[in-house]
Amino acid sequence: MLTSKQRAYLRSLAVDLDTILMVGKSGISPDVIKQADDALTPREILKGRVLETAPQSARETAEEIAAATSSEVVQVIGRCFVLYRRNPKDPKIQLPKARRTAL
Repeated sequence: MLTSKQRAYLRSLAVDLDTILMVGKSGISPDVIKQADDALTPREILKGRVLETAPQSARETAEEIAAATSSEVVQVIGRCFVLYRRNPKDPKIQLPKARRTAL
């Protein structure tokens, strides 16, 4: 689970990324899931777009792809979304540490 500080950091990284995943009128297919999974392994962060002809909203699409690829939804704005999945073998992105607070 990402903290708000970690999400903000990932959003700042995603600004410069190109959109590499497009979901169109056929919706989320096994090919789309495979493409997302393959892209998340080396990059850890993925920017996608849902076209106007898609049957689902960007939020629904992002959540479904995240569940299928064991990733987390970082952001959904309009028709664009950002997903993150840490690569435990070779992490590329160093997230800020989560701060623990005493109750």
